[in-house]
Amino acid sequence: MENTDKEEFLECEKRWVYDLLIASAGWFGAYTFIQRGGVFCNAQTANVVLFAIALGKADLRTAAYLLLPIGAYFLGAFVSEYLGKSVKKYHFLRWDTVLIAIEIIVVILLGLLPGDAPDQICQVALNFICSMQFNTFRQVQGVPAATTFVTNHIRQVGHFLAKYVRHHESKYAERVKTHGRLILFFMGGAVISTVACRYFQYRSIWGSAVILLLIFIGLFHADLSYEKGLLDKVPHGH
Repeated sequence: MENTDKEEFLECEKRWVYDLLIASAGWFGAYTFIQRGGVFCNAQTANVVLFAIALGKADLRTAAYLLLPIGAYFLGAFVSEYLGKSVKKYHFLRWDTVLIAIEIIVVILLGLLPGDAPDQICQVALNFICSMQFNTFRQVQGVPAATTFVTNHIRQVGHFLAKYVRHHESKYAERVKTHGRLILFFMGGAVISTVACRYFQYRSIWGSAVILLLIFIGLFHADLSYEKGLLDKVPHGH
């Protein structure tokens, strides 16, 4: 059985945080696909494939265009890694908390964009913050987990379900539950986002800000109270 003792994990590693983070990512995915250009901005595999296809066809204009989201994702990882170490020296808030505040601000600004604004503005901005989120939040209570896409979670469910069927050990069942739960929250965020887009269109992205605000409140409270003496503690996976 996996050790999920409360004292062992920081608040930013708790299940409720990852549930809401991946729900907001599902919201982003549905929003950009429905409202902003029919693309997904949570990961870059598709963009890299399209970039390679463009190079193969000698379509340099398309290749250059695709470097924007790929570059934004790369920059997001770099910035989050750099700032994550820099913020610690101020001993006020954890980088994880600061990042959620940044995401909220970006989402609010994106919701203010007019409908005829270039879709690329929204796409690149979400690429950037999704990359920072992916690089910052790495393990949910000791279990490696992504918070912006579900490909690996689907694989992990199949992997650990097979192990559970073969060995009947509870630790494998727990892993199946952990990854399965994240898949469900991602889907839930995407479903609610789809409904919100129908009624609120370009402003519907603000719904994800509500989810992120709940996370920020919880992490902010932890940083200023019961985890104030743990601001230098590094989350698992870093």
